[in-house]
Amino acid sequence: MPTTLVECVPNFSEGRDKAKVDAIVDAMKMDGVFLLDREMDADHNRCVITLAGEREPIQEAAIRGAGKAAELIDLNTHQGAHPRMGAADVVPFIPIEGVSIEDCVAMARHVGSEIWKRFQIPVYLYEAAAATPERQNLENIRRGQFEGIRAEIATNPARKPDFGDLRVHPTAGATVVGARKFLIAYNVFLNTPDVDIAKKVAKAVRASSGGMRFVKGAGFLVRGMAQVSMNLTDFEQTPIARVFEMVKREAARYGAAPVSSEIVGLIPKKSLEQAAEWFLQVENFDSLLVLENRLAAVMGGKMAVGGLRAGVEPFVEQLAAPTATPGGGSASAASGAMAAGLANMVASMSRGKKAYVQYERELSDAIARLSQLREELKAAIDADAESYNSVMKAYRQAKQSADGNEMIQLALKQATSIPLSVAEKAHAVAQIVEQLKPITNPNMKSDLTTATALAHAATTGALANVEINLESLSDLNFVAEVRQKASSFSVPSMVRP
Repeated sequence: MPTTLVECVPNFSEGRDKAKVDAIVDAMKMDGVFLLDREMDADHNRCVITLAGEREPIQEAAIRGAGKAAELIDLNTHQGAHPRMGAADVVPFIPIEGVSIEDCVAMARHVGSEIWKRFQIPVYLYEAAAATPERQNLENIRRGQFEGIRAEIATNPARKPDFGDLRVHPTAGATVVGARKFLIAYNVFLNTPDVDIAKKVAKAVRASSGGMRFVKGAGFLVRGMAQVSMNLTDFEQTPIARVFEMVKREAARYGAAPVSSEIVGLIPKKSLEQAAEWFLQVENFDSLLVLENRLAAVMGGKMAVGGLRAGVEPFVEQLAAPTATPGGGSASAASGAMAAGLANMVASMSRGKKAYVQYERELSDAIARLSQLREELKAAIDADAESYNSVMKAYRQAKQSADGNEMIQLALKQATSIPLSVAEKAHAVAQIVEQLKPITNPNMKSDLTTATALAHAATTGALANVEINLESLSDLNFVAEVRQKASSFSVPSMVRP
């Protein structure tokens, strides 16, 4: 798997001409980018392309796709059920592996800037990349669609794009680029052609009208049937099964019922497992009850001979090897990452449960922060080893260089900064664990106790690495600043349950 993996799901305002969609897809083909799915809908006159790839090439692929769409699509003649404001209508980036939502925000801003520079298409930023709160929601930006934005962009300050002049592209309109979590595009068809019923149901289920959290919805007439078209922006907090049941209940109020539903693009397997658990009412459901999941775990080595140890054993053996790296700094970072992982598990298993519904916001915030800390601590495992190797390299090169001592001092400062950051992050994990104790399942108390112990071990070990590097530094101001900062990460002398 690539070291960084990002999903990009650009939506283009063309769902009827296969040749045009083929050309847009071809423009986005490049090394390091993989086509996962493509969906065309003639009624919506829209296509959804799902890409995954490494951070740098997937940005370029998205930019090229927007450029090709601008060549082929004329919004002045475009007609379809789905709202649209651009040939490349919306381009979201979603973190998958080795990147954070903040990384995707930076990617969105780069891509938005380039789309304007290269193609003179104004760009608006949305969701996590939004510069203002009112632009977090796509519907606020796209209100009035292409025609409305074209009429107001030069005179209404609220329509000023984040990148570009106060004018739309004459045929390609404007594009919205952003960063967000995984989204499920989910549509439910009703057994009626009365689109007003679909609109009433959509209003009842969407969050903006007082419905279900993390649901956006609208009603359309598609293939002669009323369709409730929805985006589920956090399927873990608002599962797809609950959404379907809500649509079914609301439709019954008007004498209608669902006849089918569809997924546009891709859907996480976990979401379908949640739906199976919901509708089948399976006791003590676990994803490893699914045959394919169990096979993947066994074949992938996670449950091979030695059980879970198969995943951690190589790192433990590296620690045991007679080499300087990985050493205590890497072990401290790994300990902190495990602490964050355990705490994340406890919070995730309490969130959404009836007994803890009043703490849903706190649990969601904790999960988001712990996920970020876990990724950063995992990255520090290698970073610490690399910084040590850089110090050793500086000592070797110093013998042949006039500024050798300066090289050594710079390398030592870097080698100090990494474990200091580990200590800070592990300390943050320990604080979150304390906040979780009164708002999570008490039966998981031992997991939080373990997380606390691991976080404290990570902090203690990281600070020991900081101190040993400080002893070799001659910059007394730097040493004093680091020691003052390190003093704020106090660790109790004994960890009690």
